[in-house]
Amino acid sequence: MISALAHAADPSGQDLGGVAGWAVDLMERLGAVGAGLIVALENLFPPIPSEIILPLAGFTASQGDFTLASALFWTTAGSVVGALILYYIGAAFGRQRMYWVWERMPLVKTEDLEKTEAWFGRHGRKAVFFGRMIPIFRSLISIPAGIERMPVLQFLGLTLAGSLIWNTIFVLLGFYLGENWEAIEPVMGVVQYVVIGVTVALLAWWLVNRVRSLRHRRAA
Repeated sequence: MISALAHAADPSGQDLGGVAGWAVDLMERLGAVGAGLIVALENLFPPIPSEIILPLAGFTASQGDFTLASALFWTTAGSVVGALILYYIGAAFGRQRMYWVWERMPLVKTEDLEKTEAWFGRHGRKAVFFGRMIPIFRSLISIPAGIERMPVLQFLGLTLAGSLIWNTIFVLLGFYLGENWEAIEPVMGVVQYVVIGVTVALLAWWLVNRVRSLRHRRAA
């Protein structure tokens, strides 16, 4: 049925291409498990947009290829598995290696990293929970959680809760929007660009201040 689904989802009447077409093909082969696999990969490779995959999984469920409950279960399981892999990558990298790399980077100071660790110690739980609902950041936040050795059960609980909220919103939108599921993509594209823009602006602000600080020290 999903082959017909690809035609129905594309207003032009042509088969879906790109990521959406690949997702349709995988869900056709594996069902809801395929949706979960794609979401897990999205955690590891953020260019795969969950804002497309999740509504498409919801739309597929609305067509009867699998149930809404299985779509929610497997997409959330995929989010948790992907996040857990990145968590263990951070844990394997470790604090000492992180400091070793940091100390050899230009324009940074060890005390900056120490402050970051202190911030994560105070707000790490909020960062992990809310980070699951922010494009791109939801993948990256798992790595410092691993480096800081946040308790695994705590990390899993926060990741599960945040992912379940995020996934449920978009799967339900796809389920109830039906063939108009693609209408979600432009909106989330704008949100993602705003997040990226704010991140870049903050990075530029930090870089400018760091350069000024170094020049002031040299002048003194």
